[in-house]
Amino acid sequence: MKEMSDLGPGARLVHGQAMRQRVRYLIVDGHSVIFAWPELRKVHARRSSLAREALIKQLRDYQDWTGVRAVVVFDGKGTKVEATSEPEDVQVFYSRSGQSADAIIERLASKYAKQFELMVATSDSMEAETVLACGAEWISAEALRGLLASARRG
Repeated sequence: MKEMSDLGPGARLVHGQAMRQRVRYLIVDGHSVIFAWPELRKVHARRSSLAREALIKQLRDYQDWTGVRAVVVFDGKGTKVEATSEPEDVQVFYSRSGQSADAIIERLASKYAKQFELMVATSDSMEAETVLACGAEWISAEALRGLLASARRG
């Protein structure tokens, strides 16, 4: 029988058999969360980039602690969808002008919910219904706060 280290990431043994675990992703509607959390809303009022950076830092910590890959999507102003990230870092997407972050999140959910274990954090109830219909899980911005806090406590 192979050792766990030989099976690769995401593998586990069940009744002596190697099983592949689906990779888990947390997809966050960035501005939805920023405006739902009073402390980030306050920072955003002074400087929006600082609020985005504060959220990304918390998601990076969560990713490091749990192994769940974090993706955050913000409404953008450019002519195309932009994605930024370093390998193993939080993936950050900005929608293009005239497109909402919701549209990107819904597209990600519909495309990847069957392949990966997806959880989407948003306070937008219409978006929540759509991602649930795609087969992803949904949590509110407040539930995300609790998820991050519980990971922090270990």
